[in-house]
Amino acid sequence: MNRLKGKVAAVTGGSVGIGAATVVRMAEEGAAVAILDRQDDEGQALVRKLTDQGLTAGYWHCDVTREQEVKRVLDEVADKYGSLTVLVNNAGISGANKPTHELTEEEWDSVQNVNVKGVFFCIKHAIPHMQKAGIGSIINLSSIYGLISAPDVPPYHASKGAVRLMTKTDALLYATENIRSNSIHPGFIWTPLVEAHLKTTGMDPEEARRMTDELHPVGHMGEPDDIAWGAVYLASDESKFVTGSELVIDGGYTAR
Repeated sequence: MNRLKGKVAAVTGGSVGIGAATVVRMAEEGAAVAILDRQDDEGQALVRKLTDQGLTAGYWHCDVTREQEVKRVLDEVADKYGSLTVLVNNAGISGANKPTHELTEEEWDSVQNVNVKGVFFCIKHAIPHMQKAGIGSIINLSSIYGLISAPDVPPYHASKGAVRLMTKTDALLYATENIRSNSIHPGFIWTPLVEAHLKTTGMDPEEARRMTDELHPVGHMGEPDDIAWGAVYLASDESKFVTGSELVIDGGYTAR
């Protein structure tokens, strides 16, 4: 408890899956946590659950592809809680599962708009609040597919590679201002996003899940909490000397 006491965190895509797990663990560790999402019912329900436990959390409807909406929401979060010192860029989509030559421009752009431009907008408008506070931790959810690739979902893999290098650039840009920037690279985590992705394979759902489990040397997919605890570490002062780094949480997927 209290690993994040005094921190104010904004978590995009915080209503479900990895985002929701991160919100819960950060709130339990003493942070004031803002959930930014478009899934209003789920986000508001999570806030009620946390506040009923005496924890500090709020919900803001936010489409990360809309810059002025992002700015307004982050400004409101900072006003409500007195600062903004942690940003978790978790919102993302997998997009069309087609080979490159069959993709449309719209299918490509829809993924980049959320997974890359959305990360850019959130960082751009969180940085001034972190500069004001004199401290900050930016945590970007990339993927194992920001490190290696696979013969599927080209827009997604490209977007996660971009996020990996955006993270390093910002680590260098803001290092002297006590603002850290790190990326997390999950393997397959059993979330609604992964479940939806497996449906695009056309395989029997149980067979698709079994085969995906077997991609990981540990023999199974991860859970949202596996990633949430990594985010708690990167948000905390325990990681004060960690910036520009890649935290790989993948059950051994990339160790081959």
